[in-house]
Amino acid sequence: MPIVSISLTNDFLKEMDQLQDSEGFSGRSELIRAGIRALMNQKLDRDNLVGNMKCVLLITHEEGEEHSVTDIKHEFDKITKTGLHYKLDDKKCVELLIVDGKANEVRELMRRFQVSGEVDNIKLVKT
Repeated sequence: MPIVSISLTNDFLKEMDQLQDSEGFSGRSELIRAGIRALMNQKLDRDNLVGNMKCVLLITHEEGEEHSVTDIKHEFDKITKTGLHYKLDDKKCVELLIVDGKANEVRELMRRFQVSGEVDNIKLVKT
């Protein structure tokens, strides 16, 4: 099996090790493979979206990244019907977006958030 090297902050590595222990993964590689599989499955689900959609997007990000998130929301204001911003704690925020649009538009909105580098997590809740 090929070996891949990645760089992580100490804090991220500490969180990863805690997750490994709490979820019972035998090692970091197993945990990373599971995370990559989950991301691949998420992409497959997103790629299979069809037709018009009414859905909810839940987005978490670091405080201070609101401008990037807002810029993306404005680019997609045709399908973003409403949004709610909530400060979870001193460092994290959550955005709740009600979206109504074509599947390809929703996919692109999610992709833009995903690749922005400013979003920690994004979840799609389909109706």
